[in-house]
Amino acid sequence: MSAYPNATATATSAVSADPACAEPLPVLGRDVTVPLVTGGEVTYAALDYAASAPALQRVWDDVAAYAPYYGSVHRGAGYLSQLSTDLFEQSRATVAAFLDCRPADQVVFTRSTTDSLNLLAAVLPADCQVFVFETEHHASLLPWRDAQVTCLDAPRTPGEAVATLERALADRDPYGPALVCVTGASNVTGELWPVRELAAAAHAHGARIVLDAAQLAPHHPVSVRELDVDWVAFSGHKLYAPFGSGVLAGRADWLREAEPYLAGGGASRTVARREDGGVDVEWHTTAARHEAGSPNVIGVYSIASACRALEEAGFENLVARERHLIAKVREGLAEVPAVRVLSLFGDDAPRVGVISFVVDGWNSSHFAAALSAEHGIGVRDGLFCAHPLVRTLLGSEPQEPGECGAPEAAPGERSEVGVPPAEGWGRSLNAIRVSFGAGTPDEHVERFVRAVKELVADGAKWRYRTEDGRCVPAV
Repeated sequence: MSAYPNATATATSAVSADPACAEPLPVLGRDVTVPLVTGGEVTYAALDYAASAPALQRVWDDVAAYAPYYGSVHRGAGYLSQLSTDLFEQSRATVAAFLDCRPADQVVFTRSTTDSLNLLAAVLPADCQVFVFETEHHASLLPWRDAQVTCLDAPRTPGEAVATLERALADRDPYGPALVCVTGASNVTGELWPVRELAAAAHAHGARIVLDAAQLAPHHPVSVRELDVDWVAFSGHKLYAPFGSGVLAGRADWLREAEPYLAGGGASRTVARREDGGVDVEWHTTAARHEAGSPNVIGVYSIASACRALEEAGFENLVARERHLIAKVREGLAEVPAVRVLSLFGDDAPRVGVISFVVDGWNSSHFAAALSAEHGIGVRDGLFCAHPLVRTLLGSEPQEPGECGAPEAAPGERSEVGVPPAEGWGRSLNAIRVSFGAGTPDEHVERFVRAVKELVADGAKWRYRTEDGRCVPAV
């Protein structure tokens, strides 16, 4: 079996059409035009999918069709409340099917991947040990404040990742509870992690494993059963679904045995006053136990709509087309000697449409600002909420400053037209990230490659300054 989630199947599946000719899925904002500082307008190239993907038109249409029937769920006898309750619970079933959950698994709706992992952190048994690689997004790295945490060094091969985890688990107390947290696809390099093998290593040493699928689920099918993970977490806003909802799906026992994540209506089955003035509460044992308060019904429905849309489009086709876009970007950047693409596992590692890089002589924030202001291309710069990983990839010291945005400059300081700002701003301690997916047309990545080459060859056409830690066009 492949070391990567579903990589073998997607690599060998027959795709009827040439991915270069396949149409991207319709998304909102695809016709939006933005002004350029150099004059005129251009269609906006949204290449920041790893932060938030644009909503699928299908999702927006489904939500618009439901909106007139919106009602409070679970506690109303009226028609709209009953309809919304059915839709809410059907959405739970849709997500469970999308993730290929086991029959006993629970699907809990949250606000985001961050919220999902904080929920899991809140239900950990006492004295639980947590193992996490330094390569994780902060959503996976930081929630475990009440646990004994072991942070593992960044591996340089998938095999090294498994071996590193096995050594760490072998050294732990084998009788206490333990949890491994790992990403499915890096939000910095886009590289796929050997989830199945890491899960096997965790289980062999009596530990459980949670998969951060925030970057994996929008690009590849995720099967809880095939990967043999205990939990999976992801966000709707990266899955082409707006409105701020997320999912934690997996084993029910720790969720059922812990105190509710939030205390309130919906989480409680019965509440009664005691004679001494206190309150007795019987909590739900289902997913509702951790869904107190009025849920984000529209956000939940949008996630379910996105799950259906991606499955109907066919992940084989989506993966093949994305691989085509990845090749375009990587081949284009390889033609620019000043560009260095960041990677843990090397050029041949399977990956999703997330690529980070630095440009010699440029501060990354200035480069990203010029892509936006002069070319209408939206990318991201900074440390991508994965500070330890980016610092490791850039070869900087763990304590070296490298916050998101441009470095501070003297008031009114500007870069000269056509001159990379590093000469005045110092070397860049952050990076540039371009990311794309099912809604990205070829023209956007082609324009991005042309813009990179033009900026490296000719410099910026406009002057820029630092404002509130950000590099912006000077006016």
